Amino acid sequence: MPLIDLSGERFHVELAGPQDAPPLVLAHSLGCTLGMWDEVAPLLAQSRRVIRYDARGHGESVAPDQVYAMGDLGRDVLALMDQLGIAHADFCGLSLGGMVGQWLALNAPQRLTRLVLANTTAHAGPARFWDQRIKAVRRDGVEPIADSMIDSWFTPDFRARAPERVASVRAMVAGTQPAGYMGTSCAMRDMDFRAGLDRIRTQTLVLVSDADRSTPPAWGEAIAAAIPGARLERLPGGHLSAVEQPEAFVAAVARFLG
Repeated sequence: MPLIDLSGERFHVELAGPQDAPPLVLAHSLGCTLGMWDEVAPLLAQSRRVIRYDARGHGESVAPDQVYAMGDLGRDVLALMDQLGIAHADFCGLSLGGMVGQWLALNAPQRLTRLVLANTTAHAGPARFWDQRIKAVRRDGVEPIADSMIDSWFTPDFRARAPERVASVRAMVAGTQPAGYMGTSCAMRDMDFRAGLDRIRTQTLVLVSDADRSTPPAWGEAIAAAIPGARLERLPGGHLSAVEQPEAFVAAVARFLG
């Protein structure tokens, strides 16, 4: 589990798969770590050079106490690719990671080969929601909101049949540094890519989940309808599709990446 220095800031990165295989960057959800990908990364690494990382503000990566912008998170990916000597890569982002993917497709399309946007949105809702969440985390930390996040992320069926995995994801959320959670929430609050989606030319797959209560299918459908030539695929289950439906997730991504 190496720590990489990017312009004086520490990032936690894990690599898997053949060194000469096509690179695939995986970007996780708000409140998670690269451990969100534990089920799918080994499967994807059979044919890809998989790069997964803790985003700024999460896990073992740097977590400055400041307002983040989506561009900060996107430039972290570019800096990571530069450090690893990767000129261009496939990118797969879920939720927050999908927002970062949209920023990359709009601002650094030459660095992307193909793009997977899973369980995400181009606009994360009213600013007052995020302002209230930021205020609550600044006052009480992340632990008090962990249960409500888990409840919105997973279906009751999955929570019943995989309690240990659900608990591990909850631990990721509860362990997120408040500064990192608040900074990232600012980036999500201020993000709005809706007017620019028709300018994306990167070949794109959008994944939605039938029972996703955090980013309802209609939000992903809107992204797919706006990006020229984008594909849309539906998965069963809840918001963290890579955790709840790893086989279906990998199958959809593998079909798209060829």
